[in-house]
Amino acid sequence: MKKKVSLITTGGTIASKAISDDGLLKSGAISGKDLAELCQLPSEIEVKVIDVYQLPSMHIGFDEMNIVKEAIVKELEDPEVEGVVVTHGTDTLEETAYFLDLTVGDERTVVVTGSQRAPEAVGTDVYSNLRNSIYVAVDPVIKGVGTVVVFNERIYSAKYVKKVHASNLQGFDSFGHGYLGIIDNDKVRIYQKPVLREVHRVPGGMPTVDIVKCYSGQGGSIVDMLAESGSKGIVLEAAGRGQISPHMVEAVERAVKSGITVVLTTSAEEGNAYPAYSYPGSAHDLLTRGVILGSDYDSKKARIKLAILLSGNEPIDKEAFEI
Repeated sequence: MKKKVSLITTGGTIASKAISDDGLLKSGAISGKDLAELCQLPSEIEVKVIDVYQLPSMHIGFDEMNIVKEAIVKELEDPEVEGVVVTHGTDTLEETAYFLDLTVGDERTVVVTGSQRAPEAVGTDVYSNLRNSIYVAVDPVIKGVGTVVVFNERIYSAKYVKKVHASNLQGFDSFGHGYLGIIDNDKVRIYQKPVLREVHRVPGGMPTVDIVKCYSGQGGSIVDMLAESGSKGIVLEAAGRGQISPHMVEAVERAVKSGITVVLTTSAEEGNAYPAYSYPGSAHDLLTRGVILGSDYDSKKARIKLAILLSGNEPIDKEAFEI
């Protein structure tokens, strides 16, 4: 009996072609059908291709993410589909993957993958990444985990994966948490699974949520500007345990009092935003002013989660980012 997997394509380097002699690429120039045919999959795996759109991943926002989510949900209405693979540009792959992890509640696996090199490039990773992703999507050993990212023979949790190299084939990693498993000669091997999983419904349009990267001596003008421009949420990417410049504090407090949800994260690769110090601009100080601590979320993932929570127009609990 054949194993059925749905392949949803969105563009990116994995579907690109060179358009000039100097190597410039056009994103999304190759169809999903053509890519799948070049993966040399065994006959027992049947791939259904759905070309959703062909975009560079920096052109993908919340609306496009939601279109991908709806396409996945539609494919999973078929009980014979074992799993879904989404091809995506690498620049925002981690963001779309986490959005899908939070919004697709099916037990079957959703795999997001891409490539660092174009299909025609020497040493391309297109076909190995796509082939491995399809094997992961149809393997029952990974069911129930949610959305994962497959890259360079490794399987990553969507919550912690991030792009760590602009061009190297080992383009993604998960600092401090490691990868869930590997694909070795078409065999899926899982070493660990996330303990907690959360799924949210997106009842309406996604609100504007912005990120402010914090640095020494910074003033509050950017926070004020975002508040005035209509941001519904602001994620502060602070230093260490969650410290910002004291010159920002009043602007942050004004934003909170105006009804904007502010979440504090750390720019450190590992560790949590935590109220360890007591001085203006510390995590403790910001917590007393109504800022929500973002635990160990990086700023991009915190932005995705905050936007989803805000879309429900419900109060956000101060423990919302402890999961």
